Amino acid sequence: MTKIVVKAPFRADHVGSLLRPERIHNARKDFQEGTITAQQLHTIETEEIKKIVDKQIEVGLQAVTDGEFRRRFWHTDFLEHLHGVEGYVPGHGFKFNGEETERYDVRVTGKISFNQDHPHIKEFIEFKEIVGDRAVAKQTIPSPNQLFNAGIRNLDIYPDIEEYTNDVIQTYRDAIKAFYDAGCRYLQLDDVYIAGLNAPEIPFNDSGYSREQLIDLALRVANGVLEDKPEDLIITTHLCRGNYRSTWAFEGSYAKIAPTLFAKEKVNGFFLEYDDDRSGDFAPLEHIPNGGPQVVLGVFTSKHGKLEDKENIKARVEEATKYVPLEQICISPQCGFASTHHGNILTEEEQWEKLKYIVDISKEIWG
Repeated sequence: MTKIVVKAPFRADHVGSLLRPERIHNARKDFQEGTITAQQLHTIETEEIKKIVDKQIEVGLQAVTDGEFRRRFWHTDFLEHLHGVEGYVPGHGFKFNGEETERYDVRVTGKISFNQDHPHIKEFIEFKEIVGDRAVAKQTIPSPNQLFNAGIRNLDIYPDIEEYTNDVIQTYRDAIKAFYDAGCRYLQLDDVYIAGLNAPEIPFNDSGYSREQLIDLALRVANGVLEDKPEDLIITTHLCRGNYRSTWAFEGSYAKIAPTLFAKEKVNGFFLEYDDDRSGDFAPLEHIPNGGPQVVLGVFTSKHGKLEDKENIKARVEEATKYVPLEQICISPQCGFASTHHGNILTEEEQWEKLKYIVDISKEIWG
């Protein structure tokens, strides 16, 4: 069988989630109230996914996603379907800038392993059939490091963090194999946890480890998961500082993690948040190996609909070439448009206009 090589990430790419149309919001409400069945909800979601696949192709994107339309949150829907993990409603949400998120999280209830009947696998197969050969079907899942957030590991079940680490790594290796066997060739690991290791005060640490130890552990987890990945599977990671209703969770450049993670993480690309001053400068990019992972500069924001100044974008890309060659750079929004079902505060029309704008500017920069 001939292997089809996917050249992702692409010059114009996007993180993954898209604003849920009103029809999906209404269908979810109807399902919760018991007026439609799970199958009817699934059918409505499928119809809306078909529309946004067409729309992504129309604006010129080479990689398309399902918009995460079947999920409530970017991470919990995947994690709570692993063996040994459950979703629950805690006493409070996460603190974002000026807002507390909807209360929902996951916690460990048993030994962790991959669920071979995980719904995301079947959903990807359906999604890939919708896409066909018109574009590359990109799948997004939370990074394994998300399971190291404070309060998730059950110390009665996993008193030893090393045993926990080994089980998380194996779970994700099995998950990656399952997606690969389902036909996935472009997989993204979304990672707020690693980005948080740069914050002045680490927002989620109950391990007793220092920042340096946590950074080393995060690298070990990431590379342990990637160790046997198939050569023709592109895996990228997205390092985000929180994205909820156009707000953010924390600040901090990538300087603290760059010497370890940028230099040594064996991904094919880094999606990096660079849409405002909270992100710091491009200097940490000097740690990306020359000829190594692609660097997807998130110099466009998904938090509002106003289009960025084109000449400023070109100047920022030029500035980044002080640290990374132009051929190793791509551009995208800094995050998805709807990391949770609530969505960011902009219109669907503004979302599509911004994605097309990114494609058009990429052609001006790279031809």
